[in-house]
Amino acid sequence: MRRQTKHSRRACLQTPMGCRTVATRRLNSLAYDWAGWAEEGTVIEVHDFQKAYRDTVAVSDLDFDVQPGQILGLVGPNGGGKTTTLRAIAGVIPPTRGTLRLAGHDVVQDPVAAKARLGFVPDDPRLFDVLTVWEHLQFVAAAYRVRDAAPKGLRLLEEFDLVEHREKLAAELSRGLRQKLAVCCAYLHEPPALLFDEPLTGLDPGGIRVMKASVVARARAGAAVVISSHLLALVEDLCTHLLILHRGRRVFFGQMDEARTAFPGLAKDASLETVFFRAMEGR
Repeated sequence: MRRQTKHSRRACLQTPMGCRTVATRRLNSLAYDWAGWAEEGTVIEVHDFQKAYRDTVAVSDLDFDVQPGQILGLVGPNGGGKTTTLRAIAGVIPPTRGTLRLAGHDVVQDPVAAKARLGFVPDDPRLFDVLTVWEHLQFVAAAYRVRDAAPKGLRLLEEFDLVEHREKLAAELSRGLRQKLAVCCAYLHEPPALLFDEPLTGLDPGGIRVMKASVVARARAGAAVVISSHLLALVEDLCTHLLILHRGRRVFFGQMDEARTAFPGLAKDASLETVFFRAMEGR
């Protein structure tokens, strides 16, 4: 396969919304209202989800949902099934069994429509090293046919302090700046469902503050959010609901305050760290 030169790459991306032919080939038959989805029902639905790799069951019999405005904290020990669950919801890996829906669209049966309503930031976001920060946003805008992409992109760069890095290639960015860019790409099409796997990776204190504020703002605007993290203080600070997994099975799912009464011997003001280790006792 012939590698694009810098000149040909830039020529492609100087079209009104980037390389539309490549980026939107699978979306051309769809007509979404990109003014935003005011979701009234369940946004993220997981029912009877199981994922097995040959004889190893990574996740089993998992049920949960996330409503508009809710922020669900997904916690558990290493190997608990957190990343597997997020990747399945995002359509990266297929479920062995069960139903996964995003804004009413089945991730397996209607993958393009489902993914169009999702913003996913994995634990190690893959960027295009040969594209600049701004070209990444152009590419995403083309793929999702985002209306008013330029002003929306500029607002995101301002929100995440990326304006001065606008013309830098992704390969030139630090880990924290790459994380910010991945989040901007996830936010650009204003999806009703957002998934984050360790969203604070690489961020400095200022970036952490901006990231947390951005999640809260999107939830208040009606997005359904899932945050998977080992940083229990982050989950406790941001999340309205909690899902604890252990060896691929659900240990607890409910409102954050309910977790303090779900396990015996906990004070009403017990920290999430205390709740978590109590939940893991004897398992």
